Amino acid sequence: MDIYEFNYLPGSERVALVWQHGRLLAIRDYMECSVVLYKMPEFFAEVWYSPEDNQIALVHGFMSSKILEPYVESADLEELFGG
Repeated sequence: MDIYEFNYLPGSERVALVWQHGRLLAIRDYMECSVVLYKMPEFFAEVWYSPEDNQIALVHGFMSSKILEPYVESADLEELFGG
């Protein structure tokens, strides 16, 4: 599955795919959410969880290295790049 197919799916299906195929890389807090970075087979995915609502607010796939910048300090770079 490519990133376009992934992002086109309903949120619940994206969540299921991340749980099945994603490898957790890092967690950060932003705007009262916990944002979790996963490595999918062909792209990265972020899962935004709202503790206040106790639910997932957003799941999206991306390939841009710009979105990875907030994780540089907390992520294991060997994990990010398959080392």
